[in-house]
Amino acid sequence: MKTDTDYEWIDDCFRVEQKSYGTWTSYDKENKGLVTALFKESCISGTRFYLKGLQEGWDNISENVVYDGTVGGKL
Repeated sequence: MKTDTDYEWIDDCFRVEQKSYGTWTSYDKENKGLVTALFKESCISGTRFYLKGLQEGWDNISENVVYDGTVGGKL
């Protein structure tokens, strides 16, 4: 079993780990999986983007936007 010393912490917020199929997964300090990507660099940048969104409240958007896919008028 791996310990905290086996991981490289990125930005002191999350760590990345390569899985058996070659994908990379990031984990927070509570060991919750965050982002999975094909490349380590993509996993790091995707996790940074995801955490920034959480910090800025993107997950708490209370507005429900409904788009209409019809075209009005004569074509």
